[in-house]
Amino acid sequence: MRLLLIIGPPAVGKMTVGREIAAQSDFRLFHNHHTIEPLVEVFGYGTEPFNILNVEFRRRVIEEAARAKLDVIFSYVWNLQEPADTAYVEQLVTPFDHADGEVWVLELTADLETRLVRNRGESRLAAKPTKRDLEWSDGNVRRMEKYQLTTDPTGSTPTAADGFLTRHPHLRIDTRGLPAHEVARLALEWLNQGRGNATQARPRP
Repeated sequence: MRLLLIIGPPAVGKMTVGREIAAQSDFRLFHNHHTIEPLVEVFGYGTEPFNILNVEFRRRVIEEAARAKLDVIFSYVWNLQEPADTAYVEQLVTPFDHADGEVWVLELTADLETRLVRNRGESRLAAKPTKRDLEWSDGNVRRMEKYQLTTDPTGSTPTAADGFLTRHPHLRIDTRGLPAHEVARLALEWLNQGRGNATQARPRP
């Protein structure tokens, strides 16, 4: 059984690619807004009850997925420079580690302009009501640029996440110019071939 973490900045296509991978394999998709949206409706975003339950619901879903020996995808916006984010991910994947499962990391990247276009995609807005205020949502995509949400392919910028990414298979795909089904195909080839760490796929010219 495998836990596939899909990481990357907002609107890079994590949910959409996750859906394509699930459609082409036995993986089940558990994206981050599966917990965000219902909790926002009840408690409001960022409140204490929201934060407590968001962490707890995700932890319990991953625990039960490991117990049921499912292949699961989880998407997450990870601030790679923030030690607390890395500690959270380490804790989240613990059930798969304890059950002798495998944890893989698919990192998606794209430039800001591409992501601002994707931020207004119909499937994204349908699944994520909190993103339907487009002025706020576009602003959020821009604001998140101040954080390091993707790895440095040159390896010259160390992050708090480096240890985790070194221990687990890690594929970085620049998704510019690639449809989601093609990104999913590349990811599944990597998963099925069992390649090692820090592979990078480039978009077609």
